[in-house]
Amino acid sequence: MPRQNLRCRFQKKNMKKILILSANPKNTNQLRLDEEVREIQSALERSRSREEFQVITKWAVRINDLRRALLDEEPQIVHFSGHGINTGNALLNNNQEQTRERDIVPRHLQPSGIVLEDGFGQTQLVSTKALTELFELFKDKVECILLNACYSENQSNAIYQYIDCVIGMNSAIPDNTAIKFSVGFYDAIGAGRTYADAFKFGCNNIDLNNIPGDLIPVIKSRNSSKSLFLPNSKETKANMSGGGRTINMGSGNYNERIQGNYVQGNYYAGGEKQSLVDAAAEIQKLLEQLDKSYPNNTTTGKMAIATEAIEYIDSNQALAQRVLSALKAGGTQALAQLLNHPAASFVIGALDDWQKTK
Repeated sequence: MPRQNLRCRFQKKNMKKILILSANPKNTNQLRLDEEVREIQSALERSRSREEFQVITKWAVRINDLRRALLDEEPQIVHFSGHGINTGNALLNNNQEQTRERDIVPRHLQPSGIVLEDGFGQTQLVSTKALTELFELFKDKVECILLNACYSENQSNAIYQYIDCVIGMNSAIPDNTAIKFSVGFYDAIGAGRTYADAFKFGCNNIDLNNIPGDLIPVIKSRNSSKSLFLPNSKETKANMSGGGRTINMGSGNYNERIQGNYVQGNYYAGGEKQSLVDAAAEIQKLLEQLDKSYPNNTTTGKMAIATEAIEYIDSNQALAQRVLSALKAGGTQALAQLLNHPAASFVIGALDDWQKTK
């Protein structure tokens, strides 16, 4: 397998994407959406994992833009920033220029939801049914959706049936409050925290800045353990079968304790996945050897380690067969939980591509 092609496919697979969609139609009060995007980018750029993700921004988004952006980018996080409409607001008379709430006071009854721009730059309500059906088509790609607009909770509830983590707003939200939530949320995402934790950081940041609204954001999360990045560390689990075993790779540094055949949520009955453990040990030793040739603290170095590791495995027929058998038995995610190396997530992504060619 040519090294250049491997790296290209590998980099696309492992780079996590955050798609920020903004809409501020001409007939609505002007929000500080550019400031929100700047704060999000700043939060991510200063993070220790800044090389692990890519931020894509789309402005003045229309219906067609929404669909095309999702198709073109295939993001893991979708962030909408803009206005929302609420049916019950027909009798309200807010001074929007002063409060800058992300909510439009409708002149007639309309369903709740976010608004994009039409072909003339005016408001266009997004149907909850259509929006939900659209995200159903991306349920295998999108991990988290954040609708940072007023009265978006109803739509977030509907989308939740297909997307594991969705965040919406249960009332009108002031512009500054929405920005503070985003800052706290993406500070935590950049640190590799779970989406559920990031939500709490976002709400806490509102409270820390002594502004109202920390109870406005609401989250529905089906998998509180999922984070933006693949895990690079292990956690000892409770003993499920009355005993444990220690695997020591001799001269290597790989010393992983597995309690009761239970590893990071995967229950292995009676040693059926021993091949996975053995393969992980061989790959671990290989990565430690490659540390002598490449730096493991840079993206380029990690990619080089992953590339060399795959080429070595591919050139060693016996090892390649053992690794393929292990992946068939437990999958790449289970293997990832057994590796303890800075380039582990890069290797897992490359292995996922590699096994598809076999």
